[in-house]
Amino acid sequence: MYDGIVQDLIDEFGRLPGIGPKSAQRITFHILQTPAFDVSRLSQLLAEVREKVRFCEICGNVSEQDRCSICRDPRRNPQVICVVEDAKDVAAIERTREFRGLYHVLGGAISPIDGVGPDDLRVAELMTRLADGTVQEVIIATNPNLEGEATATYLSRLLLSLQIRVTRLASGLPVGGDLEYADEVTLGRAFEGRRTL
Repeated sequence: MYDGIVQDLIDEFGRLPGIGPKSAQRITFHILQTPAFDVSRLSQLLAEVREKVRFCEICGNVSEQDRCSICRDPRRNPQVICVVEDAKDVAAIERTREFRGLYHVLGGAISPIDGVGPDDLRVAELMTRLADGTVQEVIIATNPNLEGEATATYLSRLLLSLQIRVTRLASGLPVGGDLEYADEVTLGRAFEGRRTL
């Protein structure tokens, strides 16, 4: 443990998701030991992010405007919506350069243990977007964990009455992975999602 403000900074970094005590300590000492580190620029950016960034009024993605760049792009296919849990999932899918439709960010996943139900997510907003009949397919791209599966099941049942094609991202073996190290669920899904070569 360190004295005063150094420990306060370590504690503050440690409150961020994915940063444990050791990482928080490394970041703090990097800032302290790097003379060229621009602390004022970092604090300015943090303040600007809090002030300027909001969520897209259509899809829920992060944006500095009322509508994100994806929703404003006329080249995107408005007939396909990919439903994701968080805005960081949009960035992950965009890096593939495979998807040219629109997105809908739920803002989480159904998790009864954490007290998160469908009403806590942006499900009503999704249903409003689907009401005009433009969308022909909804791709459910929630995480392949218990909460993501519960959310996918809930959405697929909810969308059943709308006569819209509902698909789920395939899951299975990672590229470069070995069969012997795959768990039973992953291997089973790989068999279910197999395709013709």
